[in-house]
Amino acid sequence: MNLYTATMTLILVMDPLGNVPVFLSVLNSVAVKRRKLIVLRETFIAFLILLLFLYFGKNILESMQISGPALGIAGGIILFLIAIKMIFPAEEHTKRTSQIGEPFIVPLAIPLVAGPSALAFVMLLANQAPQHLSLWTLALFIAWLTCTIVLVFADFLRKILGDRGLTAIERLMGMILTTMAVQMFLTGIQEFFHLQ
Repeated sequence: MNLYTATMTLILVMDPLGNVPVFLSVLNSVAVKRRKLIVLRETFIAFLILLLFLYFGKNILESMQISGPALGIAGGIILFLIAIKMIFPAEEHTKRTSQIGEPFIVPLAIPLVAGPSALAFVMLLANQAPQHLSLWTLALFIAWLTCTIVLVFADFLRKILGDRGLTAIERLMGMILTTMAVQMFLTGIQEFFHLQ
Protein backbone atom coordinates (compact mmCIF):
# COMPACT_ATOMS: atom_id res chain seq x y z
CA MET A 1 0.00 0.00 0.00
CA ASN A 2 1.28 3.46 -0.89
CA LEU A 3 0.56 7.00 0.37
CA TYR A 4 -2.20 7.64 -2.18
CA THR A 5 -4.05 4.38 -1.48
CA ALA A 6 -3.79 4.79 2.30
CA THR A 7 -4.98 8.42 2.14
CA MET A 8 -7.91 7.65 -0.18
CA THR A 9 -9.00 4.68 1.95
CA LEU A 10 -8.88 6.80 5.11
CA ILE A 11 -10.94 9.55 3.45
CA LEU A 12 -13.51 6.99 2.29
CA VAL A 13 -13.64 5.38 5.74
CA MET A 14 -13.99 8.72 7.54
CA ASP A 15 -16.79 9.52 5.07
CA PRO A 16 -16.84 13.34 5.45
CA LEU A 17 -19.61 13.89 2.87
CA GLY A 18 -21.77 11.21 4.44
CA ASN A 19 -21.24 12.85 7.83
CA VAL A 20 -22.32 16.31 6.64
CA PRO A 21 -26.09 15.77 7.28
CA VAL A 22 -25.38 14.14 10.67
CA PHE A 23 -23.04 16.93 11.77
CA LEU A 24 -25.59 19.56 10.73
CA SER A 25 -28.32 17.70 12.60
CA VAL A 26 -26.25 17.36 15.81
CA LEU A 27 -25.13 21.01 15.64
CA ASN A 28 -28.59 22.29 14.73
CA SER A 29 -29.14 23.97 18.12
CA VAL A 30 -25.65 25.58 18.12
CA ALA A 31 -25.04 29.09 16.73
CA VAL A 32 -23.65 29.08 13.16
CA LYS A 33 -20.45 30.95 14.17
CA ARG A 34 -19.78 28.44 16.97
CA ARG A 35 -20.29 25.40 14.71
CA LYS A 36 -16.96 25.76 12.90
CA LEU A 37 -15.04 25.91 16.18
CA ILE A 38 -16.81 22.78 17.43
CA VAL A 39 -16.07 20.95 14.16
CA LEU A 40 -12.38 21.92 14.41
CA ARG A 41 -12.20 20.78 18.03
CA GLU A 42 -14.00 17.48 17.41
CA THR A 43 -12.02 16.57 14.29
CA PHE A 44 -8.75 17.39 16.09
CA ILE A 45 -9.73 15.06 18.95
CA ALA A 46 -10.53 12.38 16.36
CA PHE A 47 -7.11 12.92 14.76
CA LEU A 48 -5.33 12.46 18.12
CA ILE A 49 -7.26 9.24 18.78
CA LEU A 50 -6.43 7.87 15.31
CA LEU A 51 -2.78 8.85 15.80
CA LEU A 52 -2.76 6.99 19.13
CA PHE A 53 -4.10 3.84 17.46
CA LEU A 54 -1.62 4.20 14.59
CA TYR A 55 1.40 4.28 16.91
CA PHE A 56 0.23 2.01 19.71
CA GLY A 57 -2.23 -0.20 17.82
CA LYS A 58 0.43 -2.87 17.32
CA ASN A 59 0.92 -3.13 21.10
CA ILE A 60 -2.85 -3.44 21.52
CA LEU A 61 -2.95 -6.23 18.92
CA GLU A 62 -0.02 -8.07 20.50
CA SER A 63 -1.57 -7.88 23.96
CA MET A 64 -4.79 -9.36 22.52
CA GLN A 65 -2.83 -11.96 20.47
CA ILE A 66 -4.38 -10.87 17.16
CA SER A 67 -2.35 -11.75 14.04
CA GLY A 68 -1.79 -9.53 11.01
CA PRO A 69 -3.85 -11.71 8.62
CA ALA A 70 -6.73 -11.80 11.12
CA LEU A 71 -6.71 -8.00 11.31
CA GLY A 72 -6.58 -7.77 7.50
CA ILE A 73 -9.57 -10.09 7.08
CA ALA A 74 -11.54 -8.37 9.86
CA GLY A 75 -10.64 -4.94 8.45
CA GLY A 76 -11.83 -6.02 5.01
CA ILE A 77 -15.15 -7.24 6.41
CA ILE A 78 -15.68 -4.05 8.44
CA LEU A 79 -14.85 -1.82 5.46
CA PHE A 80 -17.18 -3.88 3.26
CA LEU A 81 -20.06 -3.42 5.73
CA ILE A 82 -19.34 0.33 5.94
CA ALA A 83 -19.31 0.51 2.12
CA ILE A 84 -22.66 -1.32 1.90
CA LYS A 85 -24.16 1.18 4.36
CA MET A 86 -22.80 4.03 2.23
CA ILE A 87 -24.39 2.58 -0.92
CA PHE A 88 -27.65 1.60 0.80
CA PRO A 89 -28.01 4.04 3.73
CA ALA A 90 -30.41 3.12 6.51
CA GLU A 91 -33.12 5.57 7.51
CA GLU A 92 -31.62 6.25 10.94
CA HIS A 93 -28.35 7.40 9.31
CA THR A 94 -30.03 10.33 7.60
CA LYS A 95 -32.64 11.06 10.26
CA ARG A 96 -30.63 11.55 13.45
CA THR A 97 -32.28 13.75 15.99
CA SER A 98 -30.52 16.92 16.99
CA GLN A 99 -29.30 17.11 20.55
CA ILE A 100 -29.64 19.93 23.01
CA GLY A 101 -26.42 21.71 23.91
CA GLU A 102 -22.91 21.41 22.59
CA PRO A 103 -21.54 17.94 21.79
CA PHE A 104 -18.14 16.88 23.16
CA ILE A 105 -16.20 13.90 21.73
CA VAL A 106 -19.35 11.75 21.31
CA PRO A 107 -20.86 11.46 18.71
CA LEU A 108 -18.84 13.76 16.41
CA ALA A 109 -15.21 12.81 17.14
CA ILE A 110 -16.15 9.23 18.03
CA PRO A 111 -17.70 7.35 16.26
CA LEU A 112 -18.44 9.61 13.27
CA VAL A 113 -14.87 10.61 12.32
CA ALA A 114 -12.73 8.16 14.31
CA GLY A 115 -15.07 5.21 13.96
CA PRO A 116 -14.31 1.49 14.37
CA SER A 117 -13.40 1.10 10.68
CA ALA A 118 -10.94 4.04 10.74
CA LEU A 119 -9.33 2.76 13.96
CA ALA A 120 -9.05 -0.76 12.53
CA PHE A 121 -7.55 0.57 9.29
CA VAL A 122 -4.80 2.65 10.96
CA MET A 123 -3.90 -0.36 13.12
CA LEU A 124 -3.77 -2.47 9.95
CA LEU A 125 -1.39 0.03 8.31
CA ALA A 126 0.91 0.05 11.32
CA ASN A 127 0.85 -3.75 11.54
CA GLN A 128 1.49 -4.46 7.85
CA ALA A 129 4.29 -1.91 7.37
CA PRO A 130 5.58 -0.57 10.71
CA GLN A 131 8.72 0.75 8.95
CA HIS A 132 6.54 3.28 7.09
CA LEU A 133 4.88 4.89 10.13
CA SER A 134 5.92 8.39 9.02
CA LEU A 135 4.22 7.75 5.65
CA TRP A 136 1.04 6.53 7.36
CA THR A 137 1.12 9.58 9.64
CA LEU A 138 1.23 11.81 6.54
CA ALA A 139 -1.65 9.83 4.97
CA LEU A 140 -3.66 10.21 8.17
CA PHE A 141 -2.94 13.95 8.32
CA ILE A 142 -4.00 14.51 4.68
CA ALA A 143 -7.18 12.47 5.18
CA TRP A 144 -7.96 14.29 8.43
CA LEU A 145 -7.35 17.70 6.82
CA THR A 146 -9.66 16.80 3.91
CA CYS A 147 -12.34 15.57 6.30
CA THR A 148 -12.02 18.69 8.46
CA ILE A 149 -12.30 21.08 5.49
CA VAL A 150 -15.42 19.27 4.21
CA LEU A 151 -17.08 19.35 7.65
CA VAL A 152 -16.15 23.01 8.34
CA PHE A 153 -17.94 23.94 5.12
CA ALA A 154 -20.86 21.55 5.78
CA ASP A 155 -23.52 24.27 5.58
CA PHE A 156 -22.10 25.57 2.30
CA LEU A 157 -21.82 22.09 0.75
CA ARG A 158 -25.39 21.26 1.65
CA LYS A 159 -26.58 24.46 -0.04
CA ILE A 160 -24.52 23.79 -3.19
CA LEU A 161 -25.00 20.02 -3.59
CA GLY A 162 -28.26 19.49 -1.75
CA ASP A 163 -29.17 16.28 0.04
CA ARG A 164 -29.47 14.36 -3.24
CA GLY A 165 -26.02 15.46 -4.41
CA LEU A 166 -24.42 14.47 -1.10
CA THR A 167 -26.15 11.08 -1.21
CA ALA A 168 -25.01 10.45 -4.79
CA ILE A 169 -21.37 11.25 -3.95
CA GLU A 170 -21.50 9.12 -0.80
CA ARG A 171 -22.81 6.13 -2.79
CA LEU A 172 -20.06 6.53 -5.37
CA MET A 173 -17.48 6.59 -2.56
CA GLY A 174 -19.14 3.48 -1.12
CA MET A 175 -18.68 1.62 -4.41
CA ILE A 176 -14.97 2.49 -4.49
CA LEU A 177 -14.58 1.43 -0.85
CA THR A 178 -16.25 -1.93 -1.63
CA THR A 179 -13.47 -2.88 -4.06
CA MET A 180 -10.80 -1.79 -1.55
CA ALA A 181 -12.47 -3.87 1.18
CA VAL A 182 -12.56 -6.98 -1.00
CA GLN A 183 -8.88 -6.52 -1.89
CA MET A 184 -7.98 -6.15 1.79
CA PHE A 185 -9.93 -9.32 2.62
CA LEU A 186 -8.21 -11.28 -0.19
CA THR A 187 -4.77 -10.06 0.93
CA GLY A 188 -5.53 -11.26 4.48
CA ILE A 189 -6.56 -14.68 3.13
CA GLN A 190 -3.38 -14.88 1.04
CA GLU A 191 -1.21 -14.03 4.05
CA PHE A 192 -3.00 -16.52 6.28
CA PHE A 193 -2.63 -19.44 3.82
CA HIS A 194 0.84 -18.28 2.63
CA LEU A 195 -0.32 -18.18 -0.98
CA GLN A 196 2.33 -15.69 -2.08
